[in-house]
Amino acid sequence: MDKKRNIMIFCLLMAATCCPVFSAEWKATVVKQLKALVSSCVVVPCSFTHTGGELPASKLRAIWHRSDVKTQNIYHEDPTKILDSFKGRTQLLGKLGQGNCTLEIIQIKDHENGPFCFRIELVLTPDDPPTKEKVSFVEDCVDLKMHHDEIKPELHQPKTPVQGKPFTITCSVHHTCPSHKPELSWSRGKADEISKIQTNMDFGNWKSESILTFIPEEKDDHTDLTCTAVFNGGLKSSTTITLYVKRTENYNHIIIPVTVAVGTAMIFGLLCIFMVKKYKRRIAELQSRDGRRPKGDIVEFGNRQPKSCSYRGDLDDGDDFMNTADLNVYKTYQKVSDKVYDQHKQQVYCYHARNHL
Repeated sequence: MDKKRNIMIFCLLMAATCCPVFSAEWKATVVKQLKALVSSCVVVPCSFTHTGGELPASKLRAIWHRSDVKTQNIYHEDPTKILDSFKGRTQLLGKLGQGNCTLEIIQIKDHENGPFCFRIELVLTPDDPPTKEKVSFVEDCVDLKMHHDEIKPELHQPKTPVQGKPFTITCSVHHTCPSHKPELSWSRGKADEISKIQTNMDFGNWKSESILTFIPEEKDDHTDLTCTAVFNGGLKSSTTITLYVKRTENYNHIIIPVTVAVGTAMIFGLLCIFMVKKYKRRIAELQSRDGRRPKGDIVEFGNRQPKSCSYRGDLDDGDDFMNTADLNVYKTYQKVSDKVYDQHKQQVYCYHARNHL
């Protein structure tokens, strides 16, 4: 009698526990389609709700299976119940107690395109077999669209790099595996010049960005800048652009030659003025000296002694009466002038000498 009573109590408790839950409306939200890079990984966003209130994770069991065969599990808490081809490659990222059933699949193969569906089971304890109450959301399954080709990163520069001014360029790549996001690297740049951002684009799509900021120099003009993305699984892709650095306005190529030309002209002008003044002063001294020479004195001729009265023979005898240095400075004109003057003085002297005789 007591045994029957205990069984009845247990059944009532089960009914009290299970009926409110499964009589409530259950809903699951799963992304319908995702792109997956072959040999990399994919994360399938999944969430579920029910109107019976929150349940502890220990009372829930999550399963992911093929849509056509519910017994072919790609994820199960018990690894022995997972298909051999998926063992060790799937895990649940979300917490069931919070209504999160997100699934991760790594090392994706090109034929594993699904559809894959989520199922929830109610259990009394984690080690107990499932109750008869379980729900498969076969109408909310995910299809995977395989990417066989590498996904190239995109480079975006908002403006042309200018010499000496900060320049920013962004490298971005789209993916569907935020748990193992692609690693982005640059062909140049220090750690403090690079920042990284991970953005949720919704519906299981993510964008990883690497932002490089540096100050271009003249030597960076016409050089290549490369961004490389390394995906989970080892796939790698790169994108390269050529930098065309705009040089800052520089008028040195005009200022320097003009300055040199003006400076040279000023120096040349000052030198000319100095030489002209010197020559004028010298000419004035010579003219003044010539004006003081006695015109009728037959005995003395300045400090110079006249030679013989045979003036005809003295015209080309290398007369030391003339100043050769002065003749070189004042050139041919002064030379002829001095020569004629000396000849005239010599003739006057000889004329007076003959008359006295």
